Amino acid sequence: MLTAQDVAVLDANAEALGVPRKQLMESSGNAVARAVRDLVDPGATVAIVAGRGNNGGDALVAARFLDGGAQRAPGSRGAERPGDYDCSVSLLGRTSAIGTDISRENWDALVAADADAREVTDATALDLGDPDLVVDAMLGTGVSGDLREPEATAAELMAESDATVLSVDVPSGVDPDGGAGASNAVAADHVVTFHDTKPGLADLDADVRVEPIGIPAAAETFVGPGDLLRLGRDPASHKGENGEVLVVGGGPYTGAPALSAQSALRAGADLVRVACPRNVARELQGYSENLIVRPFDGERFGPDAVDTVRELANGHDTVVLGPGLGGADETLDAVEQLLFALDGTVVVDADALQVVPDVETRAELLCTPHQGELQKMGGETAEDPAERAELVEAFADDLGHTLLVKGAHDVISDGDRTRRNRTGNPGMTVGGTGDVLAGACGALAAVLDTHAAASIAAFANGRAGDIVVEEYGHGLVATDLVDALPRAMRRPDEDIAGGD
Repeated sequence: MLTAQDVAVLDANAEALGVPRKQLMESSGNAVARAVRDLVDPGATVAIVAGRGNNGGDALVAARFLDGGAQRAPGSRGAERPGDYDCSVSLLGRTSAIGTDISRENWDALVAADADAREVTDATALDLGDPDLVVDAMLGTGVSGDLREPEATAAELMAESDATVLSVDVPSGVDPDGGAGASNAVAADHVVTFHDTKPGLADLDADVRVEPIGIPAAAETFVGPGDLLRLGRDPASHKGENGEVLVVGGGPYTGAPALSAQSALRAGADLVRVACPRNVARELQGYSENLIVRPFDGERFGPDAVDTVRELANGHDTVVLGPGLGGADETLDAVEQLLFALDGTVVVDADALQVVPDVETRAELLCTPHQGELQKMGGETAEDPAERAELVEAFADDLGHTLLVKGAHDVISDGDRTRRNRTGNPGMTVGGTGDVLAGACGALAAVLDTHAAASIAAFANGRAGDIVVEEYGHGLVATDLVDALPRAMRRPDEDIAGGD
């Protein structure tokens, strides 16, 4: 099933793969026209009620396929092609308010072809006539609350009509994600939806047909720029509402936790703190004035520090555990004790990964191993990317946690959903890039589920590497990725220069 947000993600990923939205609209409109032909015979009267968005655009395309007129098939000696319907189109609102270029182009095409197409700027002027079938293409997905005018009057007229009602994608007023819909939503007899069904269609008393429209399988398999549409920030939000992250690291190494913390900030977290041994706290603080350091006693993370770190962790949305901790026995014992004591979300990286297979924890873990670390954890790998993805999925299912396995193609799986990421380049084999990735995971897991967070973090981290290599060549260092992360995380709908 696809939520409304999933649909937007897929559309943008398909476009990035070379399948433009205009082409998808053409396929969707053709699917609507096929549904009409299956429901009523040629010669029937079809009234299309279209909104000003892409849902309405689908129906405008359908009108072009249905208005066959005197079209004849080559060599048919007078036989008309299927598709000759008495078709009218009522656009709800002014053409100047059509919301997308591709919908406007399809409206202009109908007008140029002298189709029966009219604006409806006053609900009282809407007249469906006495059609055999009405196509509801008013709102589609992304609209909540009761229908307002002129949609409310249109829905009422559809209900009063004896005509069959066919809705495009979802009936207008129905929540596609399965939430409470409008009290005056369109009562459809049939629904034609695209690519996959929607949660809100499950309980409808209507016949639902799912039509393919040419979205490539790769748009779902591979993380793409469309996935960045899952990110957003409430304009009225306050400090801390976009994520507070605690990085637990340092001791043998100080650069790793500093990289993770700075990456979490660049990936959108509001507040990032670093819990580290007191003997390296001053050195770690020196990496950046943006870091908030919370030292604990000792030269490395050990059992004596577990209670201190656990209390710190309780005030954070996510914990990033592992960067620079080292693999000393006492440290691994402390990691196991901490995971046992925590709930919430924990990103586990580096040496801390080796305790995960045997640990008991209430926390939801997002583990970020490279292939060697994966094998030490008990997982398997393979040369073929598709086979490797299957192995990662099976191991994630066994663990009960989300895995982000780094490689030329990253594999992200929670045991149910599996994605692959192919951004990045060989220049990223330099040390520290994994620490940057772990920090980005921590920031994103504060506002998204672990699978979506890991997918977007992998994509953005690799994209940042691609941006840096294009600028500097393969002499990149991990701090370059930190600086490039904000550019790498720009959504496709953000009109800001300097993307890929």
